[in-house]
Amino acid sequence: MTEPQRPTTEITLLERSYAIACPPEEQEKLERAARYLDRAMQGIHSRGKVIDREKIAIMAALNIAHELLEALDDQRAGEQSLNALNARLEKALDAMPER
Repeated sequence: MTEPQRPTTEITLLERSYAIACPPEEQEKLERAARYLDRAMQGIHSRGKVIDREKIAIMAALNIAHELLEALDDQRAGEQSLNALNARLEKALDAMPER
């Protein structure tokens, strides 16, 4: 017995097409991610120092992972700042005399 075929989405990376299994409700996100990755790969490729597709993909993945980690660090710092501000606000409110 054969398995039912999963829906696929066609993406293009460095002018090469790939069919990726993807549920229809995730298609837009996959296409957006593919465009982002393609731009990153095109940027590395355009510098001309790396021509091997696999190396370009690895470099792009490392760059994107770095961007993600930086964004997560910024988010955590922002959350910590908000938590500290909230604690100061609660302390100030607690110190106010009741009416």
